[in-house]
Amino acid sequence: MGIKQAVVIGLAMASLVACGGAKKDNGGGAPTGDTLYARLGGEAGVKGVVKDFVENNVAKDARINTFFANADIPGFEKKLYEQICSASGGGCTYSGKDMKTAHAGMKIKQADFDALVEDLVKALDSAKVADADKQTLLGVLGPMKADIVTER
Repeated sequence: MGIKQAVVIGLAMASLVACGGAKKDNGGGAPTGDTLYARLGGEAGVKGVVKDFVENNVAKDARINTFFANADIPGFEKKLYEQICSASGGGCTYSGKDMKTAHAGMKIKQADFDALVEDLVKALDSAKVADADKQTLLGVLGPMKADIVTER
């Protein structure tokens, strides 16, 4: 599978972190207030989770790593950071597609989606993200599944 498919699947993972009511970044990568972005460690913390997720978990996961075989990994990580930062209150702007449009025709199965979520949890565990924050990140998984998983 190509770059487009790899990016789209990665963006699906990032969308798992969509959280409402977050406060804006002060322009220097340090969030103001008590946002999920701040609890994840700001720019360095989120970039660390993204890097671990992509390079140490997804890349080694035979269940899904073929989706990423031809991906521009640095570009993929940058886009993933952008979406997580935006969704968690870091003040970034996400410019990607909505999940339904992004996943149209990809024939993503429940098992593919579950594998991606498992890999995210591994990265969050490695970063020692608090259980409550991990649950916040994963809390929007259910509603998004309908837009991402199209193969039964």
